[in-house]
Amino acid sequence: MSTSEEYRPCPLCGGTEATPWKAYSPDNWIVGKCTTCELTYLRNPVEYEALEEDFAWEKTYVEKKKKGGSTPLSGAVRNLRKSLGVTHRSRNKNFEGWFGAGNVLDIGCGDGSRLQEPIVPFGIELSNALHAEADARMKARGGECKHGAGATSIWEFDEGQFDGIVMHSYLEHEVDVMSVLNGSHRALKPGGKIFIRVPNFGSINRSVIGKKWCGFRYPDHVNYFTRASLADAAKRAGFTMEVVNARMLAVDDNIQALFTKTDAPAASGQAA
Repeated sequence: MSTSEEYRPCPLCGGTEATPWKAYSPDNWIVGKCTTCELTYLRNPVEYEALEEDFAWEKTYVEKKKKGGSTPLSGAVRNLRKSLGVTHRSRNKNFEGWFGAGNVLDIGCGDGSRLQEPIVPFGIELSNALHAEADARMKARGGECKHGAGATSIWEFDEGQFDGIVMHSYLEHEVDVMSVLNGSHRALKPGGKIFIRVPNFGSINRSVIGKKWCGFRYPDHVNYFTRASLADAAKRAGFTMEVVNARMLAVDDNIQALFTKTDAPAASGQAA
């Protein structure tokens, strides 16, 4: 167990003690499991500035694809998803069903192409190159993309500005989880929803394949959620959680969930 002050505290509960996951801590990266709330997270992430360029998503994703990280189970799950009609191509229809045709914010929006008509798209993007592309695309449709970290940029939008928020393959990258969730609670209209997709640390595939699991990316993946720890995050920020892919969750490498705004967040305010 380590308690060193050089490590960041747990991004959910603020605890400073964590049990090391030595098998999942390659090179100089230290992954641990919080002894208080049991979230698994990277304890020594890089600064945001490094994520803007050196570890930008469009660079690290290409490298991860080269390494693999799937098993025969992954292919079986993809085939099952197709047979059930649960495919990525249907996602935009889901967005419109959940959020309507109003203002929707995509945090970690990449090139800004994820949100389609009739949604009015807004975004936040840390990568310098992707932000420029997303901002131009979104402004052409009445929105805009802010450049910066989600945990700070979310507070630049108006209170109650959005009908929905998308965090697709984003929350696993965010060092300050509670700041972005609390800021999202503030920026959503009453009853507004967040769609979240994160790697499923509780999946059977992770248990089988171990350190080569596709959900591991160092150092840009800094949080590793299970169903329980994601629900904990929702509750702390004033949301209820519904798992979208509950039928297949045990064998799915990702958790897809809807957070619905309810009460005021338990911990208000943005990160210092």
